[in-house]
Amino acid sequence: MHGLGNDYIYVNVMKHPLPDPERLAIEWSRPHTGIGSDGLVLIGASDKADFSMRIFNADGSEAKMCGNASRCIGKYVYEYGLADKTEVTLDTLSGVKVLHLFPENGQVERVSVDMGVPEGIRPVPLGEGPCAEGIAVSMGNPHLVVFVDDVAGVNLEHIGPLLERHPAFPDRVNVEFAQIAGDGKIRMRVWERGSGITQACGTGACATAAAAASTGRCGQETDVVMDGGTLRIRWAGAGSHLFMTGPAVKVFDGTIEI
Repeated sequence: MHGLGNDYIYVNVMKHPLPDPERLAIEWSRPHTGIGSDGLVLIGASDKADFSMRIFNADGSEAKMCGNASRCIGKYVYEYGLADKTEVTLDTLSGVKVLHLFPENGQVERVSVDMGVPEGIRPVPLGEGPCAEGIAVSMGNPHLVVFVDDVAGVNLEHIGPLLERHPAFPDRVNVEFAQIAGDGKIRMRVWERGSGITQACGTGACATAAAAASTGRCGQETDVVMDGGTLRIRWAGAGSHLFMTGPAVKVFDGTIEI
């Protein structure tokens, strides 16, 4: 499944337990010798919520949260009959998230997620040049948002890995480059920690909107436009929960031997 081109392999480990998911994430994510994806997502049981989510990046590292993956899990559990309600709770490493599903004719094409309260919003000096300062935001996972005049001109493949390993973030960081596009829209490109360039990042879109709103660059609602598509973000400001709404798409079912 994918959310705006941010594609993951999803496995219901309540039915199909997976040994060594770190290794499998690396093997299966390879585009030529595996399935090809940004990583591996495990849908499991939880004593805190309706379901649990574990997510492993393409390099085998485990992430705390993924907005695009959480929307896809909402689609999965509803369409495969694991849940028959339109509000589902999801246990993640960054806390329990609430998914609001919008089914039509038995299919879920759109999901809204309560992403919790953005935290740790602060400026981070980065050095000289066009990327002299970024804004750190925690959405349960770490983000660095850098506002630029022309996001298309950013050499993402070069600067992304450098900022991912910036000394201010000893555990590495997701990096978003954002351009205020007007009409309530923000154009954003992302370098994801552990995965590299991806088509979209749900938590990154949330972090970008929070960074923009907290610095007066946008209002309480904004569309974050990424290479893979657009997410609608709503945030009332400091101390408030942030809500992300966007699509979830199933690509195919398959089997693989381990």
